Amino acid sequence: MDGRECERMLSVALEEARAGRAEGGVPIGAALFGPGGELWGRGHNRRVQDGDPSLHAETAAFRAAGRRRSYRDTVMVTTLAPCWYCSGLIRQFGIGTVVVGESATFQGGIAWLRRNGIKVVDMKSAECRELLESFIKARPEVWNEDIGVE
Repeated sequence: MDGRECERMLSVALEEARAGRAEGGVPIGAALFGPGGELWGRGHNRRVQDGDPSLHAETAAFRAAGRRRSYRDTVMVTTLAPCWYCSGLIRQFGIGTVVVGESATFQGGIAWLRRNGIKVVDMKSAECRELLESFIKARPEVWNEDIGVE
């Protein structure tokens, strides 16, 4: 998987993040791609919109992909480093690769994922970072709720 392929996949997650922001939610998007690069599922953080604390972008994309026998050769793409909850999902189902839009704003569980044999590619996307940083500045209380900080 080269840089262009990662950018193509990240563009889907970014579309989702923008959709979440337009709905008044936390602007994090994700997509799950199959072994051949085909899109299996996509989604965005809907915690605010649906009042569901478990509806993170990665879980939305995972649910949209539907039931599969194996996820080992799949790629989870997310605009932000996955939190511990989403990192657990990735580890539990053996998703082999995670492409992260950015991890400067939030590190989440990427070091843990790497230690557990999951390939993590950090794109260091300025666009992903700016999208989230502007949200955090405007709505810090919602961001803190999203990452479990009181």
